[in-house]
Amino acid sequence: GTDNGEVLPESIPSAPGTLPHFIEEPDDAYIIKSNPIALRCKARPAMQIFFKCNGEWVHQNEHVSEESLDESSGLKVREVFINVTRQQVEDFHGPEDYWCQCVAWSHLGTSKSRKASVRIAYLRKNFEQDPQGREVPIEGMIVLHCRPPEGVPAAEVEWLKNEEPIDSEQDENIDTRADHNLIIRQARLSDSGNYTCMAANIVAKRRSLSATVVVYVNGGWSSWTEWSACNVRCGRGWQKRSRTCTNPAPLNGGAFCEGMSVQKITCTSLCPEVDGSWEVWSEWSVCSPECEHLRIRECTAPPPRNGGKFCEGLSQESENCTDGLCILDKKPLHEIKPQSIENASDIALYSGLGAAVVAVAVLVIGVTLYRRSQSDYGVDVIDSSALTGGFQTFNFKTVRQAGNSLLLNSSMQPDLTVSRTYSGPICLQDPLDKELMTESSLFNPLSDIKVKVQSSFMVSLGVSERAEYHGKNHSGTFPHGNNRSFSTVHPRNKTPYLQNLSSLPTRTELRTTGVFGHLGGRLVMPNTGVSLLIPHGAIPEENSWEIYMSINQGEPSLQSDGSEVLLSPEVTCGPPDMIVTTPFALTIPHCADVSSEHWNIHLKKRTQQGTWEEVMSVEDESTSCYCLLDPFACHVLLDSFGTYALTGEPITDCAVKQLKVAVFGCMSCNSLDYNLRVYCVDNTPCAFQEVVSDERHQGGQLLEEPKLLHFKGNTFSLQISVLDIPPFLWRIKPFTACQEVPFSRVWCSNRQPLHCAFSLERYTPTTTQLSCKICIRQLKGHEQILQVQTSILESERETITFFAQEDSTFPAQTGPRAFKIPYSIRQRICATFDTPNAKGKDWQMLAQKNSINRNLSYFATQSSPSAVILNLWEARHQHDGDLDSLACALEEIGRTHTKLSNITESQLDEADFNYSRQNGL
Repeated sequence: GTDNGEVLPESIPSAPGTLPHFIEEPDDAYIIKSNPIALRCKARPAMQIFFKCNGEWVHQNEHVSEESLDESSGLKVREVFINVTRQQVEDFHGPEDYWCQCVAWSHLGTSKSRKASVRIAYLRKNFEQDPQGREVPIEGMIVLHCRPPEGVPAAEVEWLKNEEPIDSEQDENIDTRADHNLIIRQARLSDSGNYTCMAANIVAKRRSLSATVVVYVNGGWSSWTEWSACNVRCGRGWQKRSRTCTNPAPLNGGAFCEGMSVQKITCTSLCPEVDGSWEVWSEWSVCSPECEHLRIRECTAPPPRNGGKFCEGLSQESENCTDGLCILDKKPLHEIKPQSIENASDIALYSGLGAAVVAVAVLVIGVTLYRRSQSDYGVDVIDSSALTGGFQTFNFKTVRQAGNSLLLNSSMQPDLTVSRTYSGPICLQDPLDKELMTESSLFNPLSDIKVKVQSSFMVSLGVSERAEYHGKNHSGTFPHGNNRSFSTVHPRNKTPYLQNLSSLPTRTELRTTGVFGHLGGRLVMPNTGVSLLIPHGAIPEENSWEIYMSINQGEPSLQSDGSEVLLSPEVTCGPPDMIVTTPFALTIPHCADVSSEHWNIHLKKRTQQGTWEEVMSVEDESTSCYCLLDPFACHVLLDSFGTYALTGEPITDCAVKQLKVAVFGCMSCNSLDYNLRVYCVDNTPCAFQEVVSDERHQGGQLLEEPKLLHFKGNTFSLQISVLDIPPFLWRIKPFTACQEVPFSRVWCSNRQPLHCAFSLERYTPTTTQLSCKICIRQLKGHEQILQVQTSILESERETITFFAQEDSTFPAQTGPRAFKIPYSIRQRICATFDTPNAKGKDWQMLAQKNSINRNLSYFATQSSPSAVILNLWEARHQHDGDLDSLACALEEIGRTHTKLSNITESQLDEADFNYSRQNGL
């Protein structure tokens, strides 16, 4: 018979009867490796059964048939199966999978079974996504993603923790049902471990890479303890309280508690007045020739304290020791007139005074003769600053000068409490030198300093000698139409002190001025890192202003409060009454190792009353000004002139100040001596320039390139020592090898440079080479080694440059030459990005591409945000080599902007070349 036009095998009977019913139909099957699979089907009543695969009849010779009788119904049951090989499946290229079905015949007709698909089973080796390790806080959520390898049939996923299966049904906190991912809703410490994703099907098993999960606990502070009792019974002392990072303690790499573990406050209690009281009288002395004996008593039981009264009464008593029986001049003692006794006492007194005068005169003559016999002498002053001491130390030997009140006998012991110190070498070779000595702050006294000696040949004091600057005084600054010329008073010729510093041009003052108009310009304080950028259009047309800028070289007027530290010089720009239409950019160097985790840095401004007020914190959002903090400078956008400075408040003891350490050397007046002076100053160019000025006056030579020292706010002190002095060639006096400076003196120091000096002595004049090491280190902190290798002969000495990069030789640059970006290109950039863009390619994108990611609300308040951003870029990239950073930003943002299509990289290169040529770079 036929079914739907299909041709049946010739042996199929076509008799009437009952339709066949399938008892067993063929199932979907997978070929594993090269093993064939068997497809079965069973039907009743069935006279014949054949398989059809992929629409074609399977040859009857490939069928295996079995026939039986169903006892319950008496109907004939037929079962048939065929084998399907891997080759048959691979050779099939139809639109669907390889399939087979059964067709059964009975007397009534035919029946068809379901289609069974046959596929080749496999499982690839590599996971589509391996789980990744995580570090999560306790009670946080953990999600580990796993995408098993591709396979047929699809692989089933199982999770292992430390090689043990995870049963999500037994732990309600774990879910493994969502797309093979492992989800831990609330992390526990016990959830830390190595997690592995296992994928398996009928072919193979695969293991993912293990993912390490660490559940950590951040530390928490315990409660503060009670304040301790004051450490002194009366007077000024301190109290402290503490807390521990144990609530909870950090675990598995969790963060340690932020903040201080110990707090200290001062405590003051009035000391009670204690009146003095007499001790008991001593025993009577032996009877004297005058027939008297004495007894004394002291006011020490107790002595008067805290303003108490001294003991009333006499401290000495005398009386006749012979009961009136002593005879003087054949008269009883009691009959002798008192006037006679007084005359005798006066004679004895005057005789003693005369003998004392003679002894002093002999001593003075002896000392004078001894000093004249000496060709030179040395003074060793040893000092280490304690709580309030300085650290500008020195050592000098001078040629004897007649009548000089500074001369000290070398045998005298140093006074370890100094209130006045002197700077050397003191070589008064001509009247000019004496004039320099008089003009400097050489003889300025310091406050009393308590001193701790620690094997040191150094003295802590204030700055040894200030650089002297002469310049014009401006009574006022005002707008005007014509440029004015100013003359500068040059310093007197001080050639003897400049002979080793000829590579550095002399700076007359740390103050500069310039006249600026509508085109704007740039005002630079050479080699200080301080500059002022006046944008184009900030000053109205047909107006011009004489603008000045200066750096405070005296004692800082900003006094630190609490833990606050001065991080920059005090910079003044003016005139204060000048009004600008566009914010100007002020660049101030700083010495902080910038990190928002360890520092809270503030910009402060001095008021007209002389007090300081906070303008903003650099991390705050503000619409009045903008601070961009770079590693070595802060660029501030302001709209008013005045005096500004940066201060920092350390948040943790990991806050770091950057110090610049340098060593200078010069010959002493004694031809065999050589002086080394080691400086530690804030890492700002203006602070180091002050050191250079001091050394210029003293004839110093820089012996090694300065290095950076990272000084932590961890309360540990600073040590400076001289190492590896060549034996038999040089020597340093005993106990002169190391100086320790208290932490507070370095951390909270003002801008006066800290320095110490070492005096080395040659054994013979033929020694001309010196090599040694200077070690500067913070206890439990950073260390730097300065390698000194120099010739003490001036003709053989190698000059080391003081400043790695000289600023422009033109302090005032006006008009287009002051800007790197040509005005025409600037106009096109502003016209493009000031207009809001639906794709976000506006001024905000320009800011982000130039690493300006904070406080964007400030720029939104400006009439041209793009122009202000470019002004900040100009201030920030004053010393950059080219305009590559801006070109890259424009290329990324401006590909779709037709207005920027004609700003090519070659145009920017040409603009940068012109800027460098015009400014002598």
